[in-house]
Amino acid sequence: MIKNISVIEGDGIGPEIIRQTMKVLNSIAIKYGHNFHYKNILAGSKAIEKFGDPMPEETIDNCFKSDAVLFGCIGDPKHDHNPRGMRPEDGLLKLRKKMNLYCNIRPVVVYPNLDKSPIKKELLNEVDFIIYRELTGGIYFGEKGRCKNGEKAYDYCIYSKSEIEKIGEMAFKAALFRKKKVTLVDKANVLETSRLWREVIKKISLDYSDVSLDFLYIDNASMQIIMNPKKFDIILTDNMFGDILSDESSVLTSSVGLLPSASIGDHKSMFEPIHGSYPQAKGKNIANPLGCILSGSMMLEYFGMHQEKNLLEKAVKHSIEKKICTQDIIDSKFSSTTEEVGNYIEKYILNQ
Repeated sequence: MIKNISVIEGDGIGPEIIRQTMKVLNSIAIKYGHNFHYKNILAGSKAIEKFGDPMPEETIDNCFKSDAVLFGCIGDPKHDHNPRGMRPEDGLLKLRKKMNLYCNIRPVVVYPNLDKSPIKKELLNEVDFIIYRELTGGIYFGEKGRCKNGEKAYDYCIYSKSEIEKIGEMAFKAALFRKKKVTLVDKANVLETSRLWREVIKKISLDYSDVSLDFLYIDNASMQIIMNPKKFDIILTDNMFGDILSDESSVLTSSVGLLPSASIGDHKSMFEPIHGSYPQAKGKNIANPLGCILSGSMMLEYFGMHQEKNLLEKAVKHSIEKKICTQDIIDSKFSSTTEEVGNYIEKYILNQ
């Protein structure tokens, strides 16, 4: 099978983790006789410096022409004080909107061989849930501004019934193949947008009689993820709450560097780890590549390459079991480099 993949390395540790992900994907291609053609394109800090735009139209065009997008991470402190629209993160929001990447899927899996989480180990046994985060609406994309000489600011949070329906259907369909449970996280006691979410999701649930639906306010959900994470299977929520909950959930897994994601659109999709650009580690060969590598696994599943996806994930689990890990998830005295982790997973796949 031939697949054309647009690659955005991004900023900070982006090039390092992308390099290992492509190495692992290439080992899958060799093993199964696929051809993955990559095209490196610019976004974020490098694009600002070269084009004066964090997400040039040329980059967006290339993303639309490819079969999928593999994205590293974005953000650079030197651009933190740029005007709105000119920060690296603004470019990512622009790409999500242009590609209509409305459904962000973030699996949260606890590996029993890791013990870097501050949460009690008995609470973490068999934790395995997925956050379905709406990605192109809500407060991140609502009108923003200042008034009264800059002394007042506003951020509008707007959702439509159709936006909620699209991701709601995806979450319920996914639940049918798991534990048949969806938890909607909102703030319906305060927010009108959350009340609309509840109305729409309740209606969708009528078509999925085998799937149980419950509701949690965001503040309670934030506590329950720490106190009783095993209770969750599919968490469905809006853009901002999903962003916060998935970062919080990384505490369960031992490191934010372990969490992958898939951003699904109507025609094209993008795959990226949930973590930021970690500029302090740039060029030090210490960044955890597993979140990015597992995002590559989600891309394989999107391509319909289920055997390939299973082998890649088996290789990742084996690397963790054998403690071939970066210093964020293992004692630094015994840790491996970014490249060593990638090399180990590559070799494991080729030798199977």
